[in-house]
Amino acid sequence: MDLQLILALVAGIATIVVIVLFTRLDAFIALLIAAIVTGVVAGQDLLSLIDAVTTGFGNTLASIGIVIGLGVGIGKILEVSGAADSLARAFLRAFGKGREPWAMGSVGSLVSIPVFCDSGYVIMNPLARSIARVKRGGYITLALALGAGMTLTHHMVPPTPGPLAATGILGADIGSVILTGLVFTVLLLPVVVIYARWIGPKLEPFLNAKVRHDVYSTVAAGAPTSSTSAVETITEPDGTTETVTVEATTSVRDAGTKQPGAFLGFLPLIIPLLLIVANTVSTAIDRNAQGVLSGDDYEPSSWVAPLAFIGNPVVALIIGLVLAVYTLLPRLTPRTQVQSWLADAAASAGLILLITGAGGSFGMVLRESGVGDALAEAIASISLPALLVPFIIASLVRLAQGSGTVAMITAASVTAPLIAPLGLSPLVAVMACTAGSMVFSYFNDSYFWVVTRFAGLDGIQAIKGWSGITTAVWLGSIPLLFVLDLVV
Repeated sequence: MDLQLILALVAGIATIVVIVLFTRLDAFIALLIAAIVTGVVAGQDLLSLIDAVTTGFGNTLASIGIVIGLGVGIGKILEVSGAADSLARAFLRAFGKGREPWAMGSVGSLVSIPVFCDSGYVIMNPLARSIARVKRGGYITLALALGAGMTLTHHMVPPTPGPLAATGILGADIGSVILTGLVFTVLLLPVVVIYARWIGPKLEPFLNAKVRHDVYSTVAAGAPTSSTSAVETITEPDGTTETVTVEATTSVRDAGTKQPGAFLGFLPLIIPLLLIVANTVSTAIDRNAQGVLSGDDYEPSSWVAPLAFIGNPVVALIIGLVLAVYTLLPRLTPRTQVQSWLADAAASAGLILLITGAGGSFGMVLRESGVGDALAEAIASISLPALLVPFIIASLVRLAQGSGTVAMITAASVTAPLIAPLGLSPLVAVMACTAGSMVFSYFNDSYFWVVTRFAGLDGIQAIKGWSGITTAVWLGSIPLLFVLDLVV
């Protein structure tokens, strides 16, 4: 591999890491600067370099920008309506007593498909605390299972922004990614539960005092329900009690407003997923019947065209968002309030959209500058399996700067030019990017702080609990990737 092109690639990735870790700039600016640095070091013409940056940005957002916006809108409505909480409680009832860690892991996996895992964890954590309070123990196990369950789908199942961005950059079929991501989630969930059950009891004695107080407490009889404070009797797992005064919280829903049930809460999630999967399956059947398994020569048959339309991710998620607004929110919810919630969702998606587009810019520069082709030739000359390239890149970027989304997008951008030369399936490449980005969540990952603060873990105990469980699912994904590569 040409030394100049090696330096270009190293300089680009190093630029992302340094800017994110040591400056006031964010990943969006880091990716754009990295694209420019890569092109300049590689000797690319400056005007064509800027054209590659803008073209890559536009092409990437054209494929997945709308879908990200609609996906976060559905998640916001699930959050404010209370439907996410109803889904969680339904899962608990379905799994039964004694299987709470399985229920919490499954709840986390489901809720985190449309809802960002940070906010989803905040929404669902009170349920874990309620169960632990009733059981008088086991909170760490439940908290870790919930958080790691959310990590699985947040990293592997569109329309979560990270895997969706990787899908768009690498040109994979979104329906296939959804199905594969769900299969990976189901297969990795036992890893989550086994690790949580193993490490949870070991960490329970280290639960910090404040969280222990918040979790293992019961409201005393006769405590006020409408004032700003209440008297609580804290019952610790060892049987000791203490009476304290704490601030009371009020429901975000108006008094008398009925919370939507689990069935209604499930509709805006399952219907878009089913439509997208129906599109993928019908198209695959039709391609096989026509003998056109790949390429652009395929023309959908008359029976496939309607499914291809309503199963397009844009149309499917529009249907899901309309269902969410008109089935989950109270009929008298003011129009301005609904629009305000959707505006909040759009605002939360804004930076993700920019980062995703910038990742596309970086990938386009790698292709246009020749770095991608040179990297492909270098990898082909060694015995490293092709699928490990995006996996290792995503892992290293995740360790360096913390964000799983940035790690996925960076790995996808670097891998995109290698797909054809290495004969790597886009589907396998996407899953390798998403799996690699789960490794060892620690101090530079914002979700690390969400989970460990709510779980009441500090210092080395937080590393053993949360960093350990994310690394366990990362390791568990490696054999699944090799099996997928063989199957595909």
